Amino acid sequence: MNHLPYVYKAKGVYRIINLFKMKIKVLGNNNSIMDQYLAEVRDVNIQKDPLRFRENMYRIGELFAYEISKELEYSVTEVTTPLGVAKVPMLTRQPVLATILRAGLAMHNGLLKILDRAENCFISAYRKYSETGGFEIEFEYMASPLLDDKVVILSDPMLASGRSMEIGYEALFSKGTPSHVHLVSIISSKQGVDYISGAIKADNVTLWLGAIDEGMTPKSFISPGLGDAGDLAYGEKVDSKMNQK
Repeated sequence: MNHLPYVYKAKGVYRIINLFKMKIKVLGNNNSIMDQYLAEVRDVNIQKDPLRFRENMYRIGELFAYEISKELEYSVTEVTTPLGVAKVPMLTRQPVLATILRAGLAMHNGLLKILDRAENCFISAYRKYSETGGFEIEFEYMASPLLDDKVVILSDPMLASGRSMEIGYEALFSKGTPSHVHLVSIISSKQGVDYISGAIKADNVTLWLGAIDEGMTPKSFISPGLGDAGDLAYGEKVDSKMNQK
């Protein structure tokens, strides 16, 4: 079956999107240390320690970075040792690590610990609630290097409705056209996976997840999920309690 591209216009710029389904990789439920970290970030008692919560988010970011590193390009380089010369694979190009503030910061730092020479991109997007309790995803700010022909790793710890990840992904193209985009979330709702895989029809996108949960609350929080990752890591926002149920 042939997949023909179609063209659409976003913010005055035309982009060609191929009608391919993105690749999805789930690291949890595979009897690895990832499962312990996932259990701890979910545990309501362990969550009472913000330092422990951030550390687990950090460590999960490290594990994602290691797995994603297997998908990057390498070339053999000669390295001089005290006893001779070793031929070893080295990254051909460094990726760009992008994150959606503020919840993504702890996981971003874990990714950056492993991919320590990467460039960085920060996107400000948040839920703007209305008086009726509904919300829209508000995009405010982006600090980024040029992204043309670069591999971008875009992280947001929770993929609930999928709209913030979609906005973050679309924002990348204001700085160029990446060669590949890796989308990374610790926990996703099934609805979020369905939404983002339907919204982003490109063969150069990979979705990396720790776990997929079946439920979502009427306020679009993942169930059982873990709650509000940003609040747990950095303190409660004014509107948090009334908008999570």
